[in-house]
Amino acid sequence: MASVDSTAQRTPFVVGLAIALFSAAAFGSSGTFGTALMEAGWSPAAVVTLRIVGAALLLAGPTVIAMRGRWHLLRRNLGQVLAYGLFAVAGCQFAYFMAVERLSVGVALLLEYLAPVLIVGWMWARHGRRPSVLTSAGVAAAVVGLVLVLDVASGARLDVVGVLWGLLAAVGLVVFFLVAAHETRDSLPPIALAGGGLAVGAVGLVVTAAVGLLPWSMTTGTVVLGGTSLPWWVAVLELALVAGAVAYASGIAAARALGGTVASFVGLSEVLLAIGFAWVLVGQAMTPGQLLGGAAVLAGVVMVKLGEGEGAAASAPADDVDIAVHAAASPAEECSSPGTGLSEPERVH
Repeated sequence: MASVDSTAQRTPFVVGLAIALFSAAAFGSSGTFGTALMEAGWSPAAVVTLRIVGAALLLAGPTVIAMRGRWHLLRRNLGQVLAYGLFAVAGCQFAYFMAVERLSVGVALLLEYLAPVLIVGWMWARHGRRPSVLTSAGVAAAVVGLVLVLDVASGARLDVVGVLWGLLAAVGLVVFFLVAAHETRDSLPPIALAGGGLAVGAVGLVVTAAVGLLPWSMTTGTVVLGGTSLPWWVAVLELALVAGAVAYASGIAAARALGGTVASFVGLSEVLLAIGFAWVLVGQAMTPGQLLGGAAVLAGVVMVKLGEGEGAAASAPADDVDIAVHAAASPAEECSSPGTGLSEPERVH
């Protein structure tokens, strides 16, 4: 049941958009720092696991403070926390890793970033919210833009099993946005949902690595970033604090402000921002095709937002709440951060 006093109803769109872009930038920073660690000998699994474990530890204190006197809410929202942690955090990362074992990075990311399209389709199938012409055009523009930004045609590898893993990663990203958008009077604060979900996700990733499903290797040497040598822990701290704790908490706040559908399309800007970080920090300039793709993605976001206005008779972001409740309650909704095939070891939403 949606709250009549939800964040989405109180927060101006421009504020929600700013929070969403801030979250996308935080997620996007993971690509450059993660790549620096991998070039120093770290496996992608080690990078992501320490990022999520570190983020969970950093949010433990703020989560306890946010929940003071409200621990009963944890019991009521346990399904959401588990869904967010297992599917949006751990499941999404695991599925992406399995996809890149069989696909080129660009194709794997393109499949994962089909999440906004799946959200639009789910809203139509589940709630009868047929996308308007503008929304459909926005979806098409965003997909074409992603193809250009990720340079999918370059070194593309296709495999049926890999495609299925990539689509599972997309479902994990769907859960990320829709569970994050869920808000009622009894909802957990964004920091608490992020802290609890990251803790669950951290356990899932540690177990997955421990049983050998994800290869693990790390070093304690220096990493090179923009020609400067830094201790390995500086990169890990950035990933845990900025690309982890801050990114996930602000991502939940953005989804509640904008609703899962619009927030998911704004989240596509993470791809552009990740390339921007690589450009500024390590000199990987964007190609004209990527710039054109970025413009198409941004145009798609605008059209989707305007398209929502056309169908305003259809529900506001509160409809996403219902989806999130079903996602949290049903194991059938199996597989969130937010980067680019140029530099990011994982998603993510």
